[in-house]
Formats: sequence, C-alpha cells, structure tokens
Amino acid sequence: MKARVKYIEGMAFMGESGSGHAVVMDGAPEYGGRNLGIRPMEMLLMGLGGCTAFDVVNILRKGRENVEDVIVDVSAERASEDPKVFTAIHLEYKVKGSGLNEAKVERAISLSKEKYCSASIMLAKAAKITHSWSLVTE
Repeated sequence: MKARVKYIEGMAFMGESGSGHAVVMDGAPEYGGRNLGIRPMEMLLMGLGGCTAFDVVNILRKGRENVEDVIVDVSAERASEDPKVFTAIHLEYKVKGSGLNEAKVERAISLSKEKYCSASIMLAKAAKITHSWSLVTE
C-alpha cells in the first residue's frame, strides 16, 4: 500500500492514494491554511469510520442480514500538548435494515473492533476507543 502527499500552497496538500484517488488537505486559517480541504487528523477519523463500517456491512451481509445502511459517527478527544494525539475516540453506529438480528449486529461491531479493523486496532494503542450502537427502524 502506498500514498503520496504533495504540497500545493499555503498549508494545502494533495494526497494521492496508491489506488489512484486524490483528496485535498488543508490547515485551519490560524495555522496558515485557507480551509480548502479536510484536516489530516479528521481524515484519520474518517479512515477509522470507513474501515469499521466496511467490516460491519461485510460481516452482516455474509451472515445473510438485510443491511440497508450503516452510519458511523466518530468523535474524538485530543491531548492538549504536542503531539496532540487522540486520547479517546467514540464510535456511534446506526445500523438500518429489515429484520436485523440484534445479536448479529453486536457481533459484527465487536468482530470489527477486535479482529478486522486495522485502523481501530492500531489507534487503540494510543487512544481509548469506545462504541455504542442502535438499530434504525422505520
């Protein structure tokens, strides 16, 4: 797996993935940025949310559950001093589908956290990661 980050101007950078996708990252105005793109630490949280959401959908589908949507709201706290690492991260899963088995949803989330989500397992070495979940029904 590879990635490249190239300086644009000010505090803006273009990140390019090995799979050929690109994203603009920029700093906050108080650090010389112009707010043109996502902050790098926000991207880390989005990567975590994407990693675990991918796992949960995949596990539920393999279990023949009719999952229609998964939303993962990620919130984090950071250290006040440099390096301002994440100290606590909370993942709130909202899982939607018809006739979902609650035990299977809980198991999918646990399997992601404990076995499959590389981002979660890696970040858990630095931050306390907690989660909650709910089923969305109409």
